[in-house]
Amino acid sequence: MSTRLVLVSLLVLLSACDRRRNVGDANGGAYADKVAEAIPQIEKATGLKFKAQPKLELRSRAQVREFLLRKFDEATPAAQLKSEETAFKLFGLIPDTLDLRKFLLELLTEQIVGYYDPSTKVLYVVEGAPDDLTGITITHELVHALQDQYVNLDSIQNAKGNSDRQAAAQAVMEGQATYEQMQIMLGGDNLAARLPGGWDQLRQTIRESQSAMPIFGNAPMAIQESLLFPYLSGAEFIRRFEMRRAKASPLDSLPVSTEQILSEAAYFGTPRDAPTEVVLPGKDSTDETMGEFGTRLFLFQHMKDHTAATGAAAGWDGDRYRVVQAGGAGGGGRGIVWVTVWDTPTDAAEFVDAVGQAIGKRYKTSAPSVAASGVRTYSGSGRTVAITPREISGRNVVVFVDVPAGASTAVIDVGRISLGS
Repeated sequence: MSTRLVLVSLLVLLSACDRRRNVGDANGGAYADKVAEAIPQIEKATGLKFKAQPKLELRSRAQVREFLLRKFDEATPAAQLKSEETAFKLFGLIPDTLDLRKFLLELLTEQIVGYYDPSTKVLYVVEGAPDDLTGITITHELVHALQDQYVNLDSIQNAKGNSDRQAAAQAVMEGQATYEQMQIMLGGDNLAARLPGGWDQLRQTIRESQSAMPIFGNAPMAIQESLLFPYLSGAEFIRRFEMRRAKASPLDSLPVSTEQILSEAAYFGTPRDAPTEVVLPGKDSTDETMGEFGTRLFLFQHMKDHTAATGAAAGWDGDRYRVVQAGGAGGGGRGIVWVTVWDTPTDAAEFVDAVGQAIGKRYKTSAPSVAASGVRTYSGSGRTVAITPREISGRNVVVFVDVPAGASTAVIDVGRISLGS
């Protein structure tokens, strides 16, 4: 889910930190002066030089809104978004009644200040937007313009089939823009020490600011956290990167999983902890990846225990899920199969226990039936869930199947699941 919405909310909260940076009247000259002021600050902060002068154009709010809607449709075709909506509902991450496309469009256009478009190489700014927000947004978006001169932002934004890898790359882009923009705003180093309560407190403050961003404030938890992740977790990743590799650029070696964003050891360790590829039998357009971040979200959604969810997701090493049509005596219906890979047998066992607790709370089930093979089966609220620990190619794997009650849980040939590097 890519949007500038969370940045705007974050800036509303932080703009009071420094009211000295005014862009003046809403005209091209004032904005050009702001661009000229910001460029050397950004180059100093990132260690990168602009290869070309960024372009900035003024647009009406209606024009920018139309532009963003068109980009939204290009980046997320209707069929793909519908598949994601189905999967999110089956995982219990969004309400069954939510029209995801309509809701995301409302989120995207709740407040519009500016947007850098990598396809046109232009930073579009809304005429008449609040001075503080406009100035700060220009700085943030100029970082994206700089990034686009070193990596292909368009290809990153339009990557398909692995949302986790896309989220990791986006976290670097948004995290760097957020971190450096805030460094410039606050006028110095040691940003973490100047944020009371750190990133977690900032995340909570943003979530509670419903009066400023009512649509975001009333969004399902999973949508809120997915929007916050690239900005706040990404900024924390950039902070760690600059502490460890001050003379390098994170754009030279992008993380390939949200695990590498969340875990210092996964990215900075030797060797780097690359995710294991999970290949489900056959091909299906609904195949996607949750990642460590998505796994954590799923567990927290149903367990309501942040510490337990974080701990149980920490041993993640790869996953793949698919929406399936399950058959059965009762007519069957849509279900989901989710295959996860774990670093150690202990990690896999912790996940099995945690996901069992999550399902027990979600569907209000009694204790599961446990087969001699180790398969745990839960029944409740019109659903059947089978959790199967297995070993595939010497790796610890857990197969999760959630189908309507009465439908067969044998919705995939487990013997044909394979693991890549």
